[in-house]
Amino acid sequence: MSRVLVLLAAGFEEIEAVTVVDLLRRAGIETCTASLGPREVTGSHGITVTADIGLDSVNPDDFEMIVLPGGLPGADHLKADGRVIALLRTFAGAGRYTAAICAAPGVLAHAGLLEGRTATSYPGFLRADSAPGLQLSEDPVVIDGKVVTSRGPGTAMEFGLALIGLLDGPEAAGRVKERLQLPR
Repeated sequence: MSRVLVLLAAGFEEIEAVTVVDLLRRAGIETCTASLGPREVTGSHGITVTADIGLDSVNPDDFEMIVLPGGLPGADHLKADGRVIALLRTFAGAGRYTAAICAAPGVLAHAGLLEGRTATSYPGFLRADSAPGLQLSEDPVVIDGKVVTSRGPGTAMEFGLALIGLLDGPEAAGRVKERLQLPR
């Protein structure tokens, strides 16, 4: 069974975090939320959630993918935390997936994971000079090797479904999508 780690920092974007966790769990993918500090974390719109564990309890070998929700100042907190940057580099170095949405692709750039890649973000959070050779896209979700990026709250469902497809195949993503009754 695939396992995914979702990091929660104070000021995270609630739609991006909760939607992704919900979709992954609907697909039967074990999903663990980890907080940078106290387990109770308040998002950018005042919604408080309780993370499953604290970041210091994370064993990166237990997960196939790490996901960073955006939101401000959540993405800034992720970017400023040396543990997060080290964890991202560990995942990338081991050939595992790193995924980020909204403002959080900037954290991937800061960690050196977007060099020579195509990526997307919320408008203005990635620039052509954010990483050497970075190609910007306006697509809702961009998959470049083991790096997955997405635009923002409105693309959270598409992002979550793409992650399911990568981990468990397009059929699994299709089954979850069908149950959601998304408009055609």
